[in-house]
Amino acid sequence: MALYRASPNDGVAWVTGASTGIGRALAIHLARNGYTVAATARAEDGLASITDEVENLKGRIFVFPCDVMDEAGMERTVASIEKSLGPIVLAVFNAGTYLPVRGDRLETTNFVRSYQINVFGTLNGLVPLSDRMRDRGFGQIVVMGSVTSFFGMPSASAYGSTKAALNNLIEGLRFDFEKLNIRTQIINPGFVATPLTDKTSFSMPALLTAPDAARRIANGISRGGYEITFPKRLVWPLKFLRMFPKPVVFFVMYRLTGWNKRSLGPRKKRRRAAG
Repeated sequence: MALYRASPNDGVAWVTGASTGIGRALAIHLARNGYTVAATARAEDGLASITDEVENLKGRIFVFPCDVMDEAGMERTVASIEKSLGPIVLAVFNAGTYLPVRGDRLETTNFVRSYQINVFGTLNGLVPLSDRMRDRGFGQIVVMGSVTSFFGMPSASAYGSTKAALNNLIEGLRFDFEKLNIRTQIINPGFVATPLTDKTSFSMPALLTAPDAARRIANGISRGGYEITFPKRLVWPLKFLRMFPKPVVFFVMYRLTGWNKRSLGPRKKRRRAAG
């Protein structure tokens, strides 16, 4: 029997981090394709306006505000979505944050928060949902990674390492999930213009818009392949670069990001992570 592939006729699509950027664009795109979409984010203001953008579309969007770091809240959100809208057959765990890290001003705060949101925020939704998908005997789970997971990039030590963790996490779970008829996919996009990339301090080649990224992701979800990655003009050279010795990788990354022209700033007093 072929591994399950979600359809709008089967149930609900759930998108986290749906108030801005890729998540918002993807929620709208899925609704355009006929899905009933449950949109989750911590920022209620951004979610409140998303329903205004789906008039005259085939599908609908319903908002379910929740902080992905709230483990119990995410479990309640899953239950609330399914009680009010029906079974979640497609979940896109997109919520995440990019917090720049610099070696000359190193502190734990940005690492801790990055892992809380990007990794544990994903797990807080994935765990209760996978239980329900297991009991139903089908489902499709999609997790947002990044090309920064391929190797270290300037100022992305926290962000990139969380995305590498998510790549490894979903790859490991795939072996069991396939036996449960749960399709898993990882998205490793290149650079996309969002509020997160506004924080970057290096050049971003082949920059895409959020709607373009959403269209490519939706197409990848529909096709069902394991890795959804784009644009090819950036991703395939980076994948090829991984085959080379590290000195070559460092040489290329210095020049690709413009980091070879950067100078380090004055040291600042180290702060402890909150919490």
